[in-house]
Amino acid sequence: MAQESEPAADGLVVVDKPAGWTSHDVVARLRRLAGTRRVGHAGTLDPMATGVLVVGIGRATRLLGHLALCDKTYDATIRLGVTTTTDDAEGDTVSRADSVDVSDESLGAAMEALTGVIEQVPSAVSAVKVDGVRAYKRARSGEAVELAPRQVTVGEFALLARRGDDLDVRVTCTTGTYVRALARDLGAALGVGAHLTALRRTRVGPFDLDQARTLEQLEAELVVVPLAEAVAASFPRIDVDDETARRVGLGQRLPLADLDERPTGLFAPDGSVVALVRDDQGVSRSLVVFRGP
Repeated sequence: MAQESEPAADGLVVVDKPAGWTSHDVVARLRRLAGTRRVGHAGTLDPMATGVLVVGIGRATRLLGHLALCDKTYDATIRLGVTTTTDDAEGDTVSRADSVDVSDESLGAAMEALTGVIEQVPSAVSAVKVDGVRAYKRARSGEAVELAPRQVTVGEFALLARRGDDLDVRVTCTTGTYVRALARDLGAALGVGAHLTALRRTRVGPFDLDQARTLEQLEAELVVVPLAEAVAASFPRIDVDDETARRVGLGQRLPLADLDERPTGLFAPDGSVVALVRDDQGVSRSLVVFRGP
């Protein structure tokens, strides 16, 4: 068991979230295991979803907003012929249709049309804010919610298996993409409706299920990816000398080779991570500073 009296080191914990738990539930459990309240997560998973949830501890919480922007991969099951109020199995049934006439060819064409850069309307029960209030709160209070479409990129929408009305699929997508909305839009394109019945996130950026631990495993041993290792795995890396590390730690902007618009980890000669930086008109702009003067 992790000792609550000894706060865990700064870093990331890759959790295999169980069904029925909210992301906040997982954070609450990790606060107890890590012995600190400075814990957060990157990229919310709905209670019905399972899989990779990246949790930050200590200074690593400052990475989470940038990790949330990483591509993600999901394995999901979509059921044709039934639409629901939430676009997933937790909602009430709205309509039913026979999907027996949906051919493999039409299915493939519809999935291909939902691949690439697309305009997607989030589900009404999503966490998108409408006038400062989460859409799901408005929807569950009986309010009609209309959300604007947003541009997302679906890098992969692949059919793994077809089992009657159920489609096992794999989705790789940018942040802000709703797999429930993909299921809804696929069903609409096929004219029979559809909803999501299962969702498992298998990857967030460089972190996948091979690194994920169940809560039971973490109770026995709290495995933390150290801060420097987490940054090196997640972002491009630049190693600098001590003087440059000191000046960046002071918040100075410096001309650094090999910087571009992507967040990049800046490392000192001793291997410690100094900051997350990016190029800003030829000089470094610090997004997160981990080490002061």
